[in-house]
Amino acid sequence: MNKIVVLDEQTIDKIAAGEVIERPSSIVKELVENAIDAGATAVTVEIKEGGISFIRITDNGSGIEAEQIPTAFLRHATSKIRTAEDLLDVTSLGFRGEALSSIAAVCQVELISKTPESLTGTRYLIEGGKEKSLEEIGAPSGTTFLVRNIFYNTPARKKFLKTPQTETGYISELMERMALSHPEVSFKFIAGSQVKLHTSGNHRLKDIIYNIYGRDITNNLLEVEKTFENGMKITGFIGKPVISRGNRNFENYFVNGRYIKSKIISKAIEDAYQSFMMKHKYPFTVLHFQIDTEMLDINVHPTKMELRFAENEKLYEDVYHTILNTLSHKEMIVQVSVGKEEKEECIQEKKESLPEPFEKNRISSMQMVSGQDSVIQEREAQPSREKLSLLAHQTSVPVKKQLSEEDTRAIREIHRPIRHHPGSQKDLSGRCSLLYHQKSQTHRLHRLPDILWKWNRWRTAA
Repeated sequence: MNKIVVLDEQTIDKIAAGEVIERPSSIVKELVENAIDAGATAVTVEIKEGGISFIRITDNGSGIEAEQIPTAFLRHATSKIRTAEDLLDVTSLGFRGEALSSIAAVCQVELISKTPESLTGTRYLIEGGKEKSLEEIGAPSGTTFLVRNIFYNTPARKKFLKTPQTETGYISELMERMALSHPEVSFKFIAGSQVKLHTSGNHRLKDIIYNIYGRDITNNLLEVEKTFENGMKITGFIGKPVISRGNRNFENYFVNGRYIKSKIISKAIEDAYQSFMMKHKYPFTVLHFQIDTEMLDINVHPTKMELRFAENEKLYEDVYHTILNTLSHKEMIVQVSVGKEEKEECIQEKKESLPEPFEKNRISSMQMVSGQDSVIQEREAQPSREKLSLLAHQTSVPVKKQLSEEDTRAIREIHRPIRHHPGSQKDLSGRCSLLYHQKSQTHRLHRLPDILWKWNRWRTAA
């Protein structure tokens, strides 16, 4: 029978690291949250090979004092809480003090930090949980973490990592959610010497949505802002029903600046969209929840991705009615104003066509004169029936309908050279008859221009 023993510190650190550090994106998440808790307004994340070989995170926060740096890498060392009662009133993103020790247990870590009050910075090296060096160095205010060779001392875990492209995608999604959760912070994400994301930190959530999701989604957003009696506040944007997706990747909601996954909130949002959207389609949301910490329990998940709410039913009803009212108060049908514009134009034309009383006699007299002129022109333009029959007989084309002016002109052009060349009349009749039978029995006079062109060509060749 095996005896019960106490594990050594390195084994304990590696076990703890297995709960906190799953992949390179877990390291980025913990260090970026620490930078935000330190009051940073600008955070830069740079990775190589999906973060497997190199991660660098730089911020302009408050920094760490030189004498406290070794202590920061011990297990359960934190500056966020002091007693167990503080867990009920946690406002920071991190509070357990496990991140730095877990990262240092499975990676090669270099830390450069400087506080605004100190003249020089401090450079600290730790590998596999063992301290290597601690020295002074010139550095700007803030903190820089350099993490190399993740899981270098645990090959069994390293082989379960995905390809560098996949790991880069995980980190990219994380940085997008970080930018959406904190519009007041400027984030810059560099992957393989290429800038993938860069936000301005101007406190405008809609600008970040435009930067991440593009113009089409930004133009179809509805603003949400609601405050409740219990102190909860919901702000952000939701997408119109035209914006949908086959999965829940577009559903983003943050509680006190923390990205979480909640079945209650997700259910309330989807039920509010149920009558506006097809089945198996999910909406676009970016919602911020400000909830009193006494109504939350944050310490329920290793990565703090899930929370417990004190009033689940009240939360569901508030979220449901807020989303539903926002959708109902906006017109979801595209307004078509073409018919109205046409009616308005017709009314304007009718109004414009009405003459003044003193102009009625003048206008009526002008219309009578113009009508007589048009009748005379039509009579002059129409050839007599006898003439048309004679011309048709000369071209061997039967007349079956009233000819247009263009056809009459074409016949005249054909008839003119016949009068000057009587001997060619027989040949012309033969060629016209041949063309007539080649086309069809329903040959019409609209082919006369073609006949004229062929006749001129034949006459020139002759």
